Amino acid sequence: MIDKPDIDERILAAEVAAAWSVDVTDLVFMPVGLDGNAWAYRVETSDGGRCFLKVRRGDFTPAAVVLPGFLRAQGLRQVVAPLALRLDGGVARRFGDYRLLLYPFHDGDSLWGRGLTDRQWIEYGDFLGRLHRVTPGADVAAVLPAETYRSSAGERLRTLGGRAATSEVLGAFWDRYGDALHRLAETVDDLASRVPRGRHVICHADIHPGNLIADGDGPLHVVDWDAPILAPRERDLMFVYSQDFGDHPINGRRAELFREGYGPLEPDPVLLSYYRSERHLDDVALFLGSILSPEASAEARANDLHWLTRIAEAVADPGYAP
Repeated sequence: MIDKPDIDERILAAEVAAAWSVDVTDLVFMPVGLDGNAWAYRVETSDGGRCFLKVRRGDFTPAAVVLPGFLRAQGLRQVVAPLALRLDGGVARRFGDYRLLLYPFHDGDSLWGRGLTDRQWIEYGDFLGRLHRVTPGADVAAVLPAETYRSSAGERLRTLGGRAATSEVLGAFWDRYGDALHRLAETVDDLASRVPRGRHVICHADIHPGNLIADGDGPLHVVDWDAPILAPRERDLMFVYSQDFGDHPINGRRAELFREGYGPLEPDPVLLSYYRSERHLDDVALFLGSILSPEASAEARANDLHWLTRIAEAVADPGYAP
């Protein structure tokens, strides 16, 4: 998020220092992510170390708290898991109306803009293949939601569309793209009625290149485990095989490299189409809500409108195929 939360950062720094027993020298706000209820800070410590602090209004999902540590214990070293609290061994800290998670900080950049190297495409495939083969323990399975193919995105779009049509900020946008977005909602409903019920595996559910961190050609670090789910593997593979996620999407050579790591692979095309369309629809509803929020700054609205328009242009293109 671009806008900072309404938090006294001196009190927040003291809370982090006490909860995780680190000597905090600075908190640096990081305007990243699209979740309107979550914010990020880089925590700098007196020994020259750094951590990544995630602040959420309300609770983290139980799966976000439990799953990353479990996967690390299964040998998936790319998973970035939250650090344990100083006293009780848990990982989440209550802070007024907010919850805190502290993570190791990894040098490098998101791979959204610069893409993956050949070696990283193989590692990407290897990681997802191993993730999808992990059998969750009973305690983990109990907190992981399961795919239902019942998305709320269409109803949210229909509700927000009326407000968008009369909005000073979104009126022109809605005049141009509203019909196409309503057709997208109908497409999602249709695909949901036709998807094959595939075998469920552990899915990250947001594993696009923006959630892959690496320093140069170095190893991958997989972040943002906020909404994992038990679902068909296409829930994750959609991010690999769609052209919509990252500035250097998959092509023939990259697909070969990914399969070299993942193993034999024939994704179901209907499931891929459903997940791609549903993600577009969900993002549209998310951006509409954030732009219409009275708390959003002009800068945040402009940023969200950029991404919203980018999705709408793709959806409205006559050649768009879910």
